[in-house]
Amino acid sequence: MAKEEKTVKKTAEELIKLLGIEGEVSVKADDESFNINLQTQDSGIVIGRHGDILEALQIILSLCISQKLGKFFRISLEVGDYKKNREEWLKSMAHEAKEKVISENKEIIVPALKAWERRIIHLLLKDDKEVVSESIGEGKERTLVVRPKN
Repeated sequence: MAKEEKTVKKTAEELIKLLGIEGEVSVKADDESFNINLQTQDSGIVIGRHGDILEALQIILSLCISQKLGKFFRISLEVGDYKKNREEWLKSMAHEAKEKVISENKEIIVPALKAWERRIIHLLLKDDKEVVSESIGEGKERTLVVRPKN
C-alpha cells in the first residue's frame, strides 16, 4: 500500500498546485480507502459554500487516483477540520432526529445532506434497536428518512 499511498499523495499535491493553492498534503491508507488531509491558509476557498468545492475536489481526486492506480478507492479529503466538525454536528443531529422519531412515533425527513453526510448518519443508526434510516429520491433531491423500527 506504500506505493499506492505515494501515488495518492503526489496526485493530490499536483491537483492542489494546479489550482494555485499552497498547502501541505498528508495521506493515510485504510483497507480500500485513502484519507487525504490538506493544511492550507486557503481553506475557505477549498471548502466552498456548504462544502461544495471540497466535495467536487474529492470526486476529481477519486477519479484521478482510480485511473492512475487502475482500481477504485474511496477518497476522503479533509481541509481545516471541516468534515470532522461537520461530523460532530451530524452526530448531534442524528441523536436529535432519533429522539424526535421515538417521542412522536413517526418518521422525519432530513433534506439537503450530501452523500457522505447521509452515509455517516446511516452508519450511526445502522445497529440502532429503535429507529432505521434510509435514503430516498434521486440526485440533488435525495433525502434521508429516519423512522421507527417496526
